[in-house]
Amino acid sequence: QVELVESGGGLVQAGGSLRLSCVASGIGAGIIFNINTMNWYRQAPGKERELVAVIGNGGYTSYADSVKGRFTISRDNDKNTVVHLQMNSLKPEDTAVYYCNADRVATNRGVVQDPWGQGTQVTVSS
Repeated sequence: QVELVESGGGLVQAGGSLRLSCVASGIGAGIIFNINTMNWYRQAPGKERELVAVIGNGGYTSYADSVKGRFTISRDNDKNTVVHLQMNSLKPEDTAVYYCNADRVATNRGVVQDPWGQGTQVTVSS
């Protein structure tokens, strides 16, 4: 019913920047009314998935300690259907697959819980 698609990953040198985007859309005749919270997670090889940043209704934001001051999460609209993750001062330890996730998506066909995107690779070279 709902699809999340990430974009913007790639290869960058340490100290560089990347901007990830996530677009949430309904599949077929599905229409998204609102998303409570959009999250960015990342998973590095051999490590558990890690919550990186959160943006919620009202625009509140939260970040993992490891990215505070370097990453910024933002949104294009109040429905949270388009969010971005601006990543500055990138470090090799930021290398991971970055995933977009929504907690609760209200649609014309009901509520969709916990959809995930397919992920986008971010590689930071030293």
